Amino acid sequence: MKRMLGTLLLLLLALPAYAGLARPLAHNEAIEQRMIALTRNLRCLVCQNESLAASQADLARDLRGEVRGLLERGYTNQQVVAYLVARYGNYVRYRPPFDAETWALWLGPFALLALGLATLGLAIRRRQRQPDAPLDEAQREQALAMLAHSGEGR
Repeated sequence: MKRMLGTLLLLLLALPAYAGLARPLAHNEAIEQRMIALTRNLRCLVCQNESLAASQADLARDLRGEVRGLLERGYTNQQVVAYLVARYGNYVRYRPPFDAETWALWLGPFALLALGLATLGLAIRRRQRQPDAPLDEAQREQALAMLAHSGEGR
């Protein structure tokens, strides 16, 4: 048993020796830098709140490889983005363009803000128009009793 544990310990200690340096993902450093810069502005389709460059999801790794391949074949940044948008829609962009598909995305928050402000304005105006109703005799007696009771506690 001790011999087996010793052998297992030696094997575990030897594992780092097999770990080599990480190989570069692209043969061209300029393409790798372009790929990183480009994927920082693209959304991971799995993580949704993470960029394609930062995500560790399998799909994100595959898409980074695909972007790298397109750049190596001579595609421009715009062509790569157009390719990804054609496959996955404008959702892949962090900043989609303003067009017929995305107008609600761009104008929706402003419309909701305007609706909220209009509702608030109407509520304030309605409240200012309503006169304060006078208290009836029962309400007046209840208020006086409450005032008298609060004065006793001092």
